[in-house]
Amino acid sequence: MYLFLKTSIVAYLSSIALGATYSQTDSHTGNGFFKSFTPQAIADPTHGRVNYVSAATAASLNLTFSSGDTFILRSDFTTVLNPNGAGRNSVRLQSNKQYTTSVMVFNIRHMPQGCGTWPAVWTVGADWPNEGEIDILEGINDQGPDQVTLHTGSGCTMPASRSQTGTAVLNNCDVDATNNAGCGVQVTDTRSYGPIFNDNGGGWYAVERTNSFIKVWFWSRAATGIPSDVTSGATSVNTDNWGTPRAYFPSTSCPISSMFGPHNIIINLTFCGDWAGNAQDYASSGCPSTCVDYVNNNPSAFSNAYFDFAWLKIYG
Repeated sequence: MYLFLKTSIVAYLSSIALGATYSQTDSHTGNGFFKSFTPQAIADPTHGRVNYVSAATAASLNLTFSSGDTFILRSDFTTVLNPNGAGRNSVRLQSNKQYTTSVMVFNIRHMPQGCGTWPAVWTVGADWPNEGEIDILEGINDQGPDQVTLHTGSGCTMPASRSQTGTAVLNNCDVDATNNAGCGVQVTDTRSYGPIFNDNGGGWYAVERTNSFIKVWFWSRAATGIPSDVTSGATSVNTDNWGTPRAYFPSTSCPISSMFGPHNIIINLTFCGDWAGNAQDYASSGCPSTCVDYVNNNPSAFSNAYFDFAWLKIYG
């Protein structure tokens, strides 16, 4: 009996210790992004001044390219646009695979910057908003810090007080109730977005999704004490050792398992549109002219409008 109890206790404690341990299932580096993601040449759902191009066009215009452990996704930065023509050429990537319970770690050296830019790294279900959306890295017009946001159908709210280092913006995730704003958390580290992110060599974004919660972390490359399994892209990770997340979305009043379906990863760069092009948001960013006029007439302003990914690791 004693031996049985001892064995049961050890097994139980081991299950607790391994509860937040995940093994690597996917690794994307350099040319691997071309094999695992597909450009979407679609009309921009956010009504941006952008022209999302096909894989062939992106390659011919050098808007996507790789070398070694570098994968670049960028916009055109040489063309003055016809005001009556298409928007600025750019790329929207969608992962070929879908994910549910998982951990994703994005090692990013550089993100798009410039007035009028609206870069994002996010995941989304096919039946939006009923299968949910998780915005991991997003912002506009060089105005950091990063904002992490959930978008859902009705019936998903967040508690006002929860264990996170970020600042809650709204606590109702329902897009209809919030005019599509969702429930956001602003990361307090200014190094998490835009030129400051780039000046510090970028960093790591990580998201953990379970049926009980969604957590997002950010570590600047200039920070200290970054978990070694994050920096190394280890074959397994233990999120229990990652500290308090920047954003924490518990299932307390949001049934995550039913609100969030299988998700594709999206990496995109648009311009202006519903958020970056909003007259008030654009003007408050200190940007000149109007967003559309600026994007049309200042191609050289977007020479730094690019993502540089060192790698993406996914764990399940």
